[in-house]
Amino acid sequence: MKNPDFKNPVVKASIDTLRLLSADMVERANSGHPGTPMEAAPLAYLLFQRHLRHNPANPAWPGRDRFILSCGHASALLYSLLHLSGYDLSLDDLKNFRQLDSRTPGHPEFGHTPGVETTTGPLGQGFAVGVGMAMGARHLAERIDARLFDARVYTLCSDGDLMEGVASEAASLAGHLRLGNLIALYLDNRITIEGETDLAFSEEVATRFLAYGWQVLRVEGENLAEIDAAIEAAKNDPRPSLLIARTHIGFGAPTKQDTAEAHGAPLGTDELAQTKRAFGRQPDEHFVIPARVCQHMGQAVRRGLALERQWRRRFDRLNQSLHSPLTAWLQSREGGLPDGWGEELPTFEPADGPMATRKASGIVLNALAARLPLLLGGSADLAPSNNTELKGEAAFGPGHSGRNIHFGVREHAMGAILNGLAHTDGLIPFGGTFLIFSEYMRPPMRLAAMMGLAPVYVFTHDSIGLGEDGPTHQPVEQLAALRAVPNLRVIRPGDANETAVAWHEAIAHRSGPTALILSRQNLPILDRSTLASAEGLRHGGYVLAREEGDLDILLLASGSEVPLALQARNILQQQGKGTRVVSLPCWELFEAQDETYRRQVLPPSCQRRLAVEAASPFGWERYVGLQGAVIGLNGFGASAPADQLFERFGFTAAQIAARALAL
Repeated sequence: MKNPDFKNPVVKASIDTLRLLSADMVERANSGHPGTPMEAAPLAYLLFQRHLRHNPANPAWPGRDRFILSCGHASALLYSLLHLSGYDLSLDDLKNFRQLDSRTPGHPEFGHTPGVETTTGPLGQGFAVGVGMAMGARHLAERIDARLFDARVYTLCSDGDLMEGVASEAASLAGHLRLGNLIALYLDNRITIEGETDLAFSEEVATRFLAYGWQVLRVEGENLAEIDAAIEAAKNDPRPSLLIARTHIGFGAPTKQDTAEAHGAPLGTDELAQTKRAFGRQPDEHFVIPARVCQHMGQAVRRGLALERQWRRRFDRLNQSLHSPLTAWLQSREGGLPDGWGEELPTFEPADGPMATRKASGIVLNALAARLPLLLGGSADLAPSNNTELKGEAAFGPGHSGRNIHFGVREHAMGAILNGLAHTDGLIPFGGTFLIFSEYMRPPMRLAAMMGLAPVYVFTHDSIGLGEDGPTHQPVEQLAALRAVPNLRVIRPGDANETAVAWHEAIAHRSGPTALILSRQNLPILDRSTLASAEGLRHGGYVLAREEGDLDILLLASGSEVPLALQARNILQQQGKGTRVVSLPCWELFEAQDETYRRQVLPPSCQRRLAVEAASPFGWERYVGLQGAVIGLNGFGASAPADQLFERFGFTAAQIAARALAL
């Protein structure tokens, strides 16, 4: 890289243009955050012009570096950068900032705007996703080719990002893993929405990150040479790096610089006009891009094309080699999976049981790992309980990047890191913990669903069936809460064979996340010679056992309550009541079936319906109707052996049969 000429007037003009474009966008929308773009423009300019390997003509180039705007409220800066750098984002798009159906939404949205690597907005999430991306790049570099997949991840973050706990969790793990390909640029402007940061934030951030094992560098936010040298130093250090830039929010605004007023509202007509005068621009002109700035920053396209051509030459040589390591990666990246990946998955016989679905999950997961070389993941320090260890595989550690990831007791960071891994071309990530601790993961799970990413969540210990640990660990409302998330598939299999099919569906589904809800306690392995095949799970719900004679009662259940429903059916049939048992492990898949199929499974002619699930009854009303009922939990559990709890709360075959007869 040739020595930069930071004294060239076009450099200052480019930075000023970024600032004023962003301020114009916010002013025109009468909504947004002008201050952060104005302070961060020098750092962003240097990244996009000198350090970031990217190709505006092909934003999805696999060999690119990644840039994450963790402080997503500063989206006007990112959109200005993308436009000036030659991405497919027009000046009209910038003028349409924050408007309905625009390509420039209030916070960056993955898949919506070219050049946006991940959806950000909830502070700290982008920072933690960056850790996952850095892990993913290192994994591909080690397993496939170190020169093709030597990407760096740059994250621009704010005080708010570093206050959020998820950033602390992720930074701790990144330091432990020595992710030298991760560089975070921290805007130390000392201002938040409520005022100065020392109202609630007085820690020494540098010391905290040094304790995590990061390299920490300090720079002045307007000193280009200092920033440039610091980024170079960060690129050449084996540790993750934090660049603390002393910046000034709303830089250049005569009365609002360094105030909370510059944070979350337009500058105002008069203040913006005075700001433009201070930068030597005409106060009554808007969205102005000088020709020299357009030419200067547009050189990113030429550089990007050259970088990708160089990368493609090595890629083509490697791809044409015998037994190319790229084969599986190419199949996964292009939306497919290796040939035969789902064939001959484990099947289970009644004699193999009883078996907890978490144990069956571990068996199936390891069978899948043998066929899916880019499947990787782990647990939040619960692998022996979640059964998430890949046997015979190395750990992802400071000096190596095996397939077993030890996330530590960091569920929130694990969820966001899984998103970063899912963003990494070709990788299939999974993460496990107890279902109750899914609460810690809700923000990144929601973002995964929003972005259409496909991590697999392995949630075990799914009900009061976990027993003696008591109500603090026994999920009640979690199933209903997860089912409420759009584009998140929630599957609660009823035995080992349903678990195998559930894993197949989770891997095959590449346009959204899947949560597998698994039991701690042993369950019988159902005799499929007399019952319907577990393949029915692919439809979300299916008739597991048909009625004998006329249909009088429908029993609906998921998970560990499916065997109980079958036992209750036997009691009811002995009393002459034609009883059908429907296994309904995945509502989302069931709702995706056509109406004819759903009516065949749940005939409208039978309104005597009883749903059984050891969780909140919320949501079952759609299936049982006004004349039906639900056996669920309307309160918390208790500390006792599982069989005692099931009897206490009404989950025995006799109690289910009695409730059904009462209908």
